[in-house]
Amino acid sequence: MKPVMLVRNGMDRLREDEHGRVTAFVVIIAVAALLFAGLVLDGGLALAAKVRAIGEAQEAARAGAQEIDLAAYRADGSLRLAPQQASAAARNYLAAAGHSGTVSVNGNTINVTVTINERTRLLGLAGIGSITVTGAGQAQPQRGISGVLP
Repeated sequence: MKPVMLVRNGMDRLREDEHGRVTAFVVIIAVAALLFAGLVLDGGLALAAKVRAIGEAQEAARAGAQEIDLAAYRADGSLRLAPQQASAAARNYLAAAGHSGTVSVNGNTINVTVTINERTRLLGLAGIGSITVTGAGQAQPQRGISGVLP
């Protein structure tokens, strides 16, 4: 046989022999689908954790906003925060809820920031073990009902 014929026969056999090629394609598609599912699942869990962090921060701020300076209120009716008591009430709320965060009082406003680390379910396979989210809330003391009740 001529060398050209040998090469042509060898090339024809390689073209016809597809064993193993589909397996690599399936593996790549399966890994891509798993990573996409991880993004969807863990992304949803991260969004839920973000909503939870915002809710906890707002609740802690409301708890702190209830601590008013009673002496000033009784003296002239002014509604002011008692800064140390407000910070302590917000921190106590966070501790009872099992979250960590920062609390600051600026004038008559209490600001709370909550940080939550959400453990990933599927993205851990790609080396992402947790996602950190933060939520912020603020509150001021209010006098009476500020809206119309139904």
